[in-house]
Formats: sequence, structure tokens, C-alpha cells
Amino acid sequence: MIKSLFDIEQNEPLASGIYRLVLHGDTSAITAPGQFVNIELEGRFLRRPISVCDLDGQRLTLIYKTIGKGTQQLGIMKPGEKLDLLTGLGNGYNTDHCGQEPLLIGGGVGVPPLYLLAKRLVAAGKKPKVIVGFNSLQEVFLEEKFRDLGIELFLTTADGSYGLKGFVTDAMKLCGRYDYTFACGPEPMLKAVYTVSDVNGQYSFEERMGCGFGACMGCSCKTKYGYKRICKDGPVLEKEEIVW
Repeated sequence: MIKSLFDIEQNEPLASGIYRLVLHGDTSAITAPGQFVNIELEGRFLRRPISVCDLDGQRLTLIYKTIGKGTQQLGIMKPGEKLDLLTGLGNGYNTDHCGQEPLLIGGGVGVPPLYLLAKRLVAAGKKPKVIVGFNSLQEVFLEEKFRDLGIELFLTTADGSYGLKGFVTDAMKLCGRYDYTFACGPEPMLKAVYTVSDVNGQYSFEERMGCGFGACMGCSCKTKYGYKRICKDGPVLEKEEIVW
């Protein structure tokens, strides 16, 4: 974990309520897709945890949804301003044992960390497939970025306004063979994916956090191997250890 200042290069709307934040600074502590950063905002007692979407040298891309006062405050910040970040938090995804044809499944703001994961898998010579799910066309983002990687992409919307009407589990029935799953999204989605999938995988969980690095124990959850802190021992858990 490293605490350092980052310069804001871009902070712009990407979809309905969704923003892309591009920062420049010390990214050396970020070693795996699925890790997150914790952002300090003026006047806010707790930092805001946001998953890493992309990483290119010292350039860091985050995608976030403006759902509370903290992220709304972040949404009005301008290029040239600075942000205090804790970086390299969480365990991230382990790609060592995922097979050649993994399936990546993301819902809503669970989609961003799968982009860096997909990039790393393609660079390693693997052939990932990706399913992304949104409520409606107005909330869709990163579609072209995923397609530019040359991977097979399945897109669903709950209201049927774009792509396949339904949920990510509906697309799972259509995507053909896969030998591993990586998932990130709200817990009901993760549970549904867990139920449908018959292969091993890794699931990234969302929990309310205090410190973000394991000191306060505020985000502990029960697993088959005892209690784990989502911010420190997670957010990624192996399928075999998950207790619903």
C-alpha cells in the first residue's frame, strides 16, 4: 500500500451517472487486476474505495457512479486538481490457474475491473469471453473498449433497450464453452452466477469499508475458512470458500 498524490487529467461523464476519472501518479503498488484505491475527499471522514479499471504506466483510470455525496463531490472536480490516494489495496484476481478460456462476468459498476483483467488475459495468450450487464442502454459503458481487445462480448440490459434482454445469467447460457469464471458486481448477481456456473472461479465482493486496509475489521464476512476482511483478504474470494 502506498499513499500519494495524483493529478487529475480527466474527469468526465461516460454514461448516465457514470464518470471516467483519469489520474497520473505513483501506480507502483497496483500489481493485479481487481485491486482498488481509496480516495480522500475534503470534508469527508471516510475515503471512497473505487476499483482500478485500467493502468498504463503512471496513468490510472477509474470508473465510478455518483450515488452519494462523496462521489457527487468527486464528480465536480476538474483537471489539474489533486487527489490523495491509497493504492494497491485488496488482493485482486489471480490469473495463474484460470485455464485458456475464462469467462468474465460483470454487472453495473462491477464491470470496470474486468477491463484490466481482460487486457492481462489477452496479453497472456488466453481467449477470454466477457459478459456485461446493465439496467438500460443509458447506463452502458466500456463496450467499445472491450471489443477493441478482440474478444467475444455479450451485453445484456434488464429492460431490453440494448443487447440481449435479461440478466448476465441469461447470456451465460448462450456463450458456449468456458473453463473458469471471474465475476464482479452486486451480491445478488454474484450468487446467481455462482448457482449457474459449474466451474471454478473468483468472485469480487462489494462491502461498506472503513479504513480500506484491514485495520478496522468493519468489512469482515464469513467464509468456509473463517472470517475474512473484504478490503484486505478480498475483495476477491475463491468460489470454493464462499458462504451465502
